[in-house]
Amino acid sequence: MSGTFVVLKRELKSYFYSPIAYAIIVMFLVISGYFFYSGMAFFSVASFEMSRTVGFTGPQDLEIADFVLRPFFGNIGVILLLMAPLITMRLFSEEKKTGSIELLFTWPLRDGELVIGKYLAALIVLIALLVPTMSYLIVIDIYTAVPWGVLIAGYLGVFLLGSAFIALGLFVSTLTENQIISSAITFGCLLIFWVIAWTAAHNTDTFSQVLRYLSILRHQDDFAKGVIKLSDVVYYLSFIFFFIFLSLRSLESKKWRG
Repeated sequence: MSGTFVVLKRELKSYFYSPIAYAIIVMFLVISGYFFYSGMAFFSVASFEMSRTVGFTGPQDLEIADFVLRPFFGNIGVILLLMAPLITMRLFSEEKKTGSIELLFTWPLRDGELVIGKYLAALIVLIALLVPTMSYLIVIDIYTAVPWGVLIAGYLGVFLLGSAFIALGLFVSTLTENQIISSAITFGCLLIFWVIAWTAAHNTDTFSQVLRYLSILRHQDDFAKGVIKLSDVVYYLSFIFFFIFLSLRSLESKKWRG
């Protein structure tokens, strides 16, 4: 585990001693803030319109989860689809391009420690994206009671979603030394997992059911509704472990070729 923390510390320095992480965080907060503002504006207009309805007592009569939180978490998923490739594109690609990957192989590190250390560093960047958005709770609390169930499930969902994105991006970064290519391939693969259920939306055959299960988007829906299903959690954890496993195999094959 000490090797993991050495790699983790090294990666965090690489992220936060350069503009990379800060640029990603700022872009994420600006875009997510816009979506949250739009949702709250729509909620305010709906509250005003409903205020002229007999029996309406205030914003608490409207479900802020339906008007604001569910669309917000859905939009965060879309933003992460765009941001995750930027977070992961340099993890191994940069090491391969500069040749420092060969130096890392000489360190007293197991491959697992190297992969997990880099993965955890990217997860910390993901957390740094999500935590500031929790300040939006202050705005929600002004209007109505905070629906904690939807909130907790929603954040768990987007965290698992982002973690899965990062695992796939980590694997792709082991395949190429070009960061742009790594980012593009990661985005393309994530997009396939995102839209795969749409191609089988109106079919009931076994193959279509498999496609729907493989869809990342399908497993995110219940979290946004405030529902935490074990099957959805297992899906994301399996997705993460699978691509971390592939990353390990990819590194091992490079060692043999090297």
